[in-house]
Amino acid sequence: MAHHNEVFIGIDTSKLRNAVAIAEAGRNGKVRYLGEIDTSEAATKKLVASLASKYRKLTFCYEAGPTGYGLQRLVESLGHSCIVAAPSLIPKKAGDRIKTNRRDAEGLARLLRAGELTAVWVPDARHEAMRELARARDAARQDLTRKRQQVSSMLLRMGLHYPGIKTWGARHRSWLANLKLEHAEQRFVLEELLVAERQAGERVCRLEQAIRDALGNWSLRDIVPALMAMRGIDMISAVTILTEIGDLTRFANPRQLMAYLGLVPSERSTGDAVRRGPITKAGNGRARRVLVEAAWAYRHPARVGFEKQAAVAAAPRPAREIAWKAQVRLCKRFRSLTRKGKKSTVVAIAIARELAAFIWAIAQEVEAAPAGTS
Repeated sequence: MAHHNEVFIGIDTSKLRNAVAIAEAGRNGKVRYLGEIDTSEAATKKLVASLASKYRKLTFCYEAGPTGYGLQRLVESLGHSCIVAAPSLIPKKAGDRIKTNRRDAEGLARLLRAGELTAVWVPDARHEAMRELARARDAARQDLTRKRQQVSSMLLRMGLHYPGIKTWGARHRSWLANLKLEHAEQRFVLEELLVAERQAGERVCRLEQAIRDALGNWSLRDIVPALMAMRGIDMISAVTILTEIGDLTRFANPRQLMAYLGLVPSERSTGDAVRRGPITKAGNGRARRVLVEAAWAYRHPARVGFEKQAAVAAAPRPAREIAWKAQVRLCKRFRSLTRKGKKSTVVAIAIARELAAFIWAIAQEVEAAPAGTS
């Protein structure tokens, strides 16, 4: 059989079976549904080999989702291009109310042929493993917060209030251990909650240590200490930002990074009317949350605290200079916007947007610097 020029393959992925459709090149190229195949590696290789025997060029695509990037890596290893499309940016007809695996696969094939799909950045397997580790730590930290909130809620119901200021320190734990409760059932519940809180805290510590141990052979390890020179960013925050965003140098300018993180204002303008609203909140929510949390540190005057001095000293010189420039500017801007009557939450978002630009600049400096320089 003679080879045709090119074909575009849309795959609607699921847990056990993948729906496959193809769109032949050209404006009037046929779109055909090939059916469903197993998600196994053997079935995918068989599909690719069958299509490669009929067409000279194959281009695959599927939506980013819970099935991960294994399919993309497999197709790429077989010598063909595969795009993982951003689901939120896939064009959809407003009146379309029918959704099936077949229609989704055919729609992906058509959109791929038309060049209407936006590809997400695909990490390598090692980077994805680091991302899983960072997300596991984040989930463990949230679980620890819930466990502590359960203890606080129980004590509030019983009218018990800790007289100190800082909770969950040595004094607070001693106070909890020596509480005199009226009923044995209450003491039993409190002990169970405290055991769960302690186990959750130990899990967080184990995961954080695993992150430290894994940094040594990670491709982005050199950027971590550089980002730690920034105020409000520690090791965990730096790792979270890098694992979620990936290679920062893939953004041509800071504005692209801001837009990727959803930190730019939304807009619905028409004619002469310009209407801008809240931030878009597009892109990665975890990285955006970390940046907003770090932004609150800039409400205080610019300085390098005692605990931060070691992290600043360990960073490369260009990163230290950018970090101090960022601190001077952002601290001043936080107070300036607050004096103008802006809400503190709105100010924090504005600071986080500029903070992303300084982080981008640090990544550019670290990547451009020769190995071994400081």
